[in-house]
Amino acid sequence: MPGRDWKFRIEDIIEAVREILELTRGQTFESFCKDTKTTKAVLYNLAVIGEAARRLPAEVSSRYPALPWREMGDMRNVVIHEYFGIDLRILWETIQADLPPLLRPLREILSEG
Repeated sequence: MPGRDWKFRIEDIIEAVREILELTRGQTFESFCKDTKTTKAVLYNLAVIGEAARRLPAEVSSRYPALPWREMGDMRNVVIHEYFGIDLRILWETIQADLPPLLRPLREILSEG
C-alpha cells in the first residue's frame, strides 16, 4: 500500500499545531496544569506532529532544513515513551515559544509543493 502524499503530512502538522494553540488560548500555565483534558489533547496532537514529521520523505525534510523536523519526531518519542514523566513546564514553553513560528513556513511549504 503506498504511503500518504507528503503534503497530507504537512497538513496534519499544521492542523495539530492549530488545535494545540486553540486549546490553550487564554490559559495560563497554572490553568493548563489543572486542565487534564486539554493537557492530554495537547499530548495527542504533539504525537501527531512528531509522527507526521518522522514520516516525511528525506528529500522533503532536507529541502527545508530550517524547520525542526528531528525535534518534532523526538517530542513524539517523549510523549509516547515517557508519558508519565513529562514536565508540564517544558510542554507549556514548547506550546508558547516553539509552535506558533512553525505555521507560516509550513504553509509556505504547502504552497510551493
